[in-house]
Amino acid sequence: MISPVIGSKRNAPPFRYDIVGSFLRTDEIKTGRNLFEQGEITAEQLYEIENQEISKLLEQEKALGVKAVTDGEFRRSWWHLDFFFGIQGTQKISLNQGGGSKETAQRAESFKIVGKIAFTDHPVIGQFIKTQQLAGDTPVKMTIPSPALFHFVQDYNGNEIYPEREMLYADIIAVYRAAIQAFYDAGCRYLQLDDTTWGTLCSGKHRAHLRSRGIDPDQLAQDYVRLINESISLRPADMTIALHVCRGNFRSTWFAAGGYEPIAEVLFAQAEVDAFFLEYDNERSGDFAPLRFIRDQFVVLGLVTTKHGGLESKEQLKLRIEEAAQYVNIEQLCLSPQCGFASTEEGNMLTEEEQWDKLRLVIETANEVWI
Repeated sequence: MISPVIGSKRNAPPFRYDIVGSFLRTDEIKTGRNLFEQGEITAEQLYEIENQEISKLLEQEKALGVKAVTDGEFRRSWWHLDFFFGIQGTQKISLNQGGGSKETAQRAESFKIVGKIAFTDHPVIGQFIKTQQLAGDTPVKMTIPSPALFHFVQDYNGNEIYPEREMLYADIIAVYRAAIQAFYDAGCRYLQLDDTTWGTLCSGKHRAHLRSRGIDPDQLAQDYVRLINESISLRPADMTIALHVCRGNFRSTWFAAGGYEPIAEVLFAQAEVDAFFLEYDNERSGDFAPLRFIRDQFVVLGLVTTKHGGLESKEQLKLRIEEAAQYVNIEQLCLSPQCGFASTEEGNMLTEEEQWDKLRLVIETANEVWI
């Protein structure tokens, strides 16, 4: 039976139908990046190729009715590392071997802290400004990795600059406060923090690994929710900040599995973000019961998978929204894909046509639930 749960439309972020952010890179983007890496075109020529392809993407998003568009992360190689590389005091490093999502090899790159960190002249601000110019009157949503992830990644690589954890936390907070203000000053009113650390903390396997390193995963969750809250505490009142919880998305694979129960009481009850984008596309994410800890935040249900091209049943999506509404008021719920379509430049294992079909399904379903 089709869900009888009906909500009302919404004209502010997060929207009743929303997107996570990344899109499959076009052939033109891939070719341009390859030519640049081979030294056959200049950075300026690559930038113009990116502008052309981003402009086309924005028009496709707007034609579908997306209310806050993104640049598809077309200028990035990684969903997270490009941002970290641009922070003063960090250095790109090559690891001994590639980490893998579900044992799938990927490029072995990361970053290390080599000096006092600061947010100064970061290229991402100019990229946002250009995207907003290309988008015209349509708002642009910006995505960056979260402050918790910054700490989590660097902790594996070690640093000799910050002997005290609280000193590092203080500077991470300063970096993100500066970044948020810079985005706001550039016109950004919708910012999403992408974060795989919480997906890791949902996983029994990864929690056991943390304990083997002498790290208490429950204390780490408390530390990270504080880190996020202090990083966003000075945001202007008219800026929406969302947190996207991910379990890995490299070429349609994943690295963590487990429901939200281990983190729910800390993250959902304490995080001061305006919205959570939560993966709920299959059994890896567990059931909706952890949503009982949600307060007044919005929950964007990632029910439509981006890991393959098969379309979900609209009726089944409505039933799952009804299930979630047993724990969170329907007026606090929204719908989106489970993740981006290309968290790295390689992209997930589906076609561009299937990508757009997924978004159409999200939009059509949302328009029938929130009327």
